[in-house]
Amino acid sequence: MQGREILIGVTGGIAAYKTAVLVSRLVQSGAGVTVVMTRSAAELVAPRTFEALSGRPVPSEMFGPGRIHPHIELSQSADLLCIAPATANIIAKAACGLADDLLSTLLLSFEGPVLMAPAMNTVMWEKPSVQRNVKQIQADGIMLAGPESGYLSCGQTGAGRMSEPEAIFAAIERILQQRNMRDVSK
Repeated sequence: MQGREILIGVTGGIAAYKTAVLVSRLVQSGAGVTVVMTRSAAELVAPRTFEALSGRPVPSEMFGPGRIHPHIELSQSADLLCIAPATANIIAKAACGLADDLLSTLLLSFEGPVLMAPAMNTVMWEKPSVQRNVKQIQADGIMLAGPESGYLSCGQTGAGRMSEPEAIFAAIERILQQRNMRDVSK
């Protein structure tokens, strides 16, 4: 991971606390990590947590001083975009091409590999609309890590639990290695 630039998108799922472990693991492996949070994510985990772990500011707004096109700037500097947790909301936005905040706009402007780690209640995960959206984003080239089955924050047990940070880290490594092999064979 040494020298790689990774974008981590954090959405408003309770599993966002696990993403802090993922960011720490990526930084320890030598990757440069920039975290982009939605407003809902910032209600669950403080942006300063990710700033401390990544050593970088955490952008969350489309507009602000000093940045005219933050989604373009961020998308051009990264090797991979990982959204963890990926809520039903961000999956639906991706499936429809909707861009109404920094993360969803970044997702549309990013040309590299995208990995999502879904996390939501089992009933939500199993909804036909969510499954249609998942099929659409996969057809569009977005890769998934999970979800897993297990205990959920709502007290239920079932599918929808975000994969553990180490599994997401391994998926990121695998994707970047495959991309390297494709680039070398060109």
